[in-house]
Amino acid sequence: MVSYKKITTLSFVLFFYSFEASSEPYKHINTNISSSWVQTTKTLPMWVQNGSESQMWVQEGDQNLLTGLFEGLLTNNKDMSSIVVDISEQRLYLLKNNRIIRSFPISSSKYGEGSIQNSFKTPLGMHVIKDKIGYNAPKNTIFKSRINTNRPAEIIESPLDTENDHVTSRILWLDGTEYGKNKGKGIDSYDRYIYIHGTHEEGLIGTKASHGCIRMFNDDVINLFSEVKEGTYVLIKA
Repeated sequence: MVSYKKITTLSFVLFFYSFEASSEPYKHINTNISSSWVQTTKTLPMWVQNGSESQMWVQEGDQNLLTGLFEGLLTNNKDMSSIVVDISEQRLYLLKNNRIIRSFPISSSKYGEGSIQNSFKTPLGMHVIKDKIGYNAPKNTIFKSRINTNRPAEIIESPLDTENDHVTSRILWLDGTEYGKNKGKGIDSYDRYIYIHGTHEEGLIGTKASHGCIRMFNDDVINLFSEVKEGTYVLIKA
């Protein structure tokens, strides 16, 4: 297998420096690091195949993906997972030890990408999972304002856009880390209630259909919920 190596060095160095400068569980950063990421898979996502502006490193086999300066770039714990949400593919990638281990179809906002309050758009950039909600709730349970209603949703498997925007099964509440982009007054992902969550409109998964959040199949979001912790990094890219 051929190895492809592309990296925006300055972006990585700035990102690494900002992480090392603080000892908090996760850190708010001021640099735009959304163009820098790492992944590997035998079936490459389009954002690697196309050599897009994502500026990836791809490597083969069981080699360590990052060494030296870049070791622990995304997390100081090699056993902690990370997430990439690729809006152009409508897919979510779960990474561990900087390698893709799972891939799920998703649905981002039907209004496009952006961070402005009340725009109903999906924000881009680096986030972290700040809160996990829905432990042990039955599949398809409806949450309203993050409260378990103890009511199951009627799952729609056809591509039908209803008036409802039910949040179901599990919630991963995202907090932006990039001031001026997804963190701060009027653009704050956490204050906008941006989640990764289940949906009753499963027939629309794979298309842009949400009101700003990242929707998943209910089985998938339950599986993802069990794989990640609060503090997990989540990159949302177009």
